[in-house]
Formats: sequence, structure tokens, C-alpha cells
Amino acid sequence: MVVRRFTAAALTGPVSDHGEGPVWHPSWPGPRWVDMLAGDILTLDERSGRVDRRHVGDIAAALRPRTGGGVVVATRRRFVLLDADLHVERRLSPLWTDPDVRMNDGGCDPFGRFYCGSMHDGARPGAGTLYRLDPDGTAGPVLGGLTISNGIDFSPDGRLAYFTDSATRRIDVFGYAETGFAERRRFVQVPVEAGLPDGLTVDSAGNVWVALWGGAAVRRYRASGDLDAVIELPVSQVSACTLGGEGLRTLYVTTSAHGVDPAEEPAAGSLFAARVDVPGKPALGYHG
Repeated sequence: MVVRRFTAAALTGPVSDHGEGPVWHPSWPGPRWVDMLAGDILTLDERSGRVDRRHVGDIAAALRPRTGGGVVVATRRRFVLLDADLHVERRLSPLWTDPDVRMNDGGCDPFGRFYCGSMHDGARPGAGTLYRLDPDGTAGPVLGGLTISNGIDFSPDGRLAYFTDSATRRIDVFGYAETGFAERRRFVQVPVEAGLPDGLTVDSAGNVWVALWGGAAVRRYRASGDLDAVIELPVSQVSACTLGGEGLRTLYVTTSAHGVDPAEEPAAGSLFAARVDVPGKPALGYHG
């Protein structure tokens, strides 16, 4: 099989220490993502090139648009509802008490529910849990025993859920319905030399794009699990990706400068983009 290769360009300078969780929505001036450990949401105005920053908590782990306007964001131990200007509307109750466990990555399902998974600050094995926030504001655990809960997204028909616990070096796939997760199986085992699978997104053809932490790349796998495309980047800590922009054909890629020598990787912490041949899906939103 021929593996396609795409070229990525930096859209910003190194604006984040630990960039994560990009998402694009047509009502925004450009993609939004988080500077996770700073607790900030970043917004790129693609016309001007300006990056705006809004502080929302001690951690800003993941965000998604709300279908009624505004944004939902996971902070260290809770979910927070923001309005269209990213001002706090409501902070929901903390989900746990351990101060050393934090939210890490998440996304919405086709039924308007927001998932986000946790991890121990020291990546203690089994200390993470995947939580679900329902539209009525109730939240609870759905999957435990995780180490580094990371990317989650759904097939175009909503019948499959792709999920990464990075410590396993696997992308797993579940059967999915309104009742939640069903049978689980391995979708892809990422080789050690390629890095750790991190954030992911699924395009309109059912291909799975996954960022490779420590691997300086994003890979695209077909629904069969075959490697189909690679985007190489000039930084090692590639954290997450999403599709958006005109025709949903721009892959936005976040990167991290956390713990990196800027003399060795001056572009670490920048937002990158690549034009791709298969469009994405519109971002799934939270119905609450």
C-alpha cells in the first residue's frame, strides 16, 4: 500500500507550553485549542493571525462547542460551561478529590454528550478514568483502570468509538450506541519507534488520524487499520489533531514545548496545519 505524505506548516509561533485538544467550528474566527497546564483556551483568528488567550482554570484539558452557543471545557477535576465570549456560566461539581489526578483529553459523542478522561500527574498506572457529561449536567465514570486517557472520536455513522490510553500504545475501537460502549478490540498497535498515540480525529471516510507524542508525526489509518498517510513535523511532542477550515480539509495539529529545549526545537508549542485530501466531519457538540 502506498503511504501518502502531507506537508505541515506552522500557523503560529510557539504560543503554548503544552498545546492540546484542537477543535474547529464555523462560528469561530479559527481553531481553538488549550494550553493545558496554563489553564488557558487559545483562539486563532485566521484572517489576522492573532492568537487570543482566555484563562479558565488551573488546568484546561479539552473543550467542545455547545450546540446552543458557547463552550464546554474540562478543567482539573470538573466540567465548566462557558458562554460565547468564553466567560463562565456554570462550574459543575468536582468529580473526585485526589489533587494529583487531572483531566486530560476528551470529545463529544453523536448524542451530544461530552467525554473526558483523567490521568495521574505522574502517570500512575490505572489511576485514570473516562467520564461522561450528559446534557442535563449530570456526570459520572464510564471506563476505569486507565493510565493516560487520550483521544476519543466516532465513526461517521456513530456506530464505532475510537479511544486511546496512550500507555498501552494502542488505539482501541468500541461498538457504540446511545446506551454507550459495547465490545472493545484493538484497532492499531503503534510501534515503539513511532511514539505514543495521543489525540485523534476521524474523518468523513472513517479514516483515523492520530498524533504521535515523541514521534514528530501524525498518522492516518484506514478503517481497516492499515497505515495510509503520514505528516511529519519539526517537533517531537505532537499532541492532538482535528479537521476543519474551508471544506473541512485542513488538519490542525497541536504541539507541546513542555520539557523541550527551545534551542533544539524552536517551533515546539506552535499550531501547525496541513491541507489533506479527505474532508473531516463537523465537530460534534455538547447539547447542554
